[in-house]
Amino acid sequence: MVDGRILLDGGAPLLPHMHRLGIDPGAVQLLFLTHFHGDHLLGLPPFVLHHAFVSLTPLTVVGPAGVEGVLEQLFRLAWGEEWDSEFRTKFPLRYVEAEPAGSVDGVEYETVPLDHGRRGCTGYRLHLDGRVLAYAGDTEMTPPLERLVTGADVVVTEATGPGHPHSHTSWEEAAALAARHPDTRFFFNHVYAGELARAVQDLEVVDV
Repeated sequence: MVDGRILLDGGAPLLPHMHRLGIDPGAVQLLFLTHFHGDHLLGLPPFVLHHAFVSLTPLTVVGPAGVEGVLEQLFRLAWGEEWDSEFRTKFPLRYVEAEPAGSVDGVEYETVPLDHGRRGCTGYRLHLDGRVLAYAGDTEMTPPLERLVTGADVVVTEATGPGHPHSHTSWEEAAALAARHPDTRFFFNHVYAGELARAVQDLEVVDV
């Protein structure tokens, strides 16, 4: 989460973590999705129900091509026919397919197609208060990732594990990436086990 109002992907257990941190889920009205793998999506069904029954606040979802179809299918699977007949109508929900560059709900962004699995991943560069936050989602260490982070003030990118993790960035590659961009503050996520410098911690709140 960024500034209590922007959500980057929506893995589980999203809603319980928000409550533990004292964050109002209804304050999050802009969501950027990088790709459609389960560990980036499966916290969203309870999250949208909070919008539908508790906060009643609008939500805009920015994501790769087909984002509306994928999420609507997920929500129907989670909540059955009630999603269309009742839940969906209780709060404003809007889908936006990410462009190479654009502005949504007052946030300017750029996208960089990244290499991950068969469908790839959409990396984002968000322009916030005169600074650039780069968010990779999941990706291999290939030239597009280098382009994504170049010139960014803050980077959130993955570092799955040592060696050669399939379709992901290794610890060694992530450390080398950070070393090539010494003026950028890096936060590593998607760390599956062990200890890694600059790795984020669950329920950690950071001022930058």
